[in-house]
Amino acid sequence: MSESLHLVCPHCLAVNRLPAARLPQSPKCGQCHQPMFDGHPLELSTGSFEKHLARNDIPLLVDFWASWCGPCKMMAPAFAQAAQLLEPHVRLAKVNTEAEARISARYDIRSIPTLILFKSGRELARQSGAMGASDIVRWVKSRY
Repeated sequence: MSESLHLVCPHCLAVNRLPAARLPQSPKCGQCHQPMFDGHPLELSTGSFEKHLARNDIPLLVDFWASWCGPCKMMAPAFAQAAQLLEPHVRLAKVNTEAEARISARYDIRSIPTLILFKSGRELARQSGAMGASDIVRWVKSRY
C-alpha cells in the first residue's frame, strides 16, 4: 500500500488524503474540486495558517512580509517563482506581519522578509533577508 499524505485545500481548507504517488498529478480537492496547487503562494490569515501548519504532511514555507517593506516587495516575484519550482512537494505561503501580528509575535519575527520552513507543525529552519528564486529553492531543498 502506498503512503498517504494529508493536504489542506488552499480554497476551502478541507483536509484531503491522497496517495503520495498522486502528488505530482495535479490533484484536486475532494470537497470543492479546485486544484490543490496553482504555482502561487497562498495568503494566510490566522485560521488558515493554523490549519496549514497542523494538517499538511508536506513542508510549509512561509514568507513573513509587510507592504511597506522594500526588500519584501523586491523578493515577492522570486518567492512566486519559487512556488512554481517547489510545488507540489512544498506548500508556499505568505503572512502579512501587519495584518497578522499575533503570528509574527508567536514566531518572534524581528526583521522582514523572514522565511520559515515548517514540517509537521515544527520549525525546521529560518532565514532573514531577501533572496532570489534559485537561492530560495536551494535553501529549502537543503533543509528537508
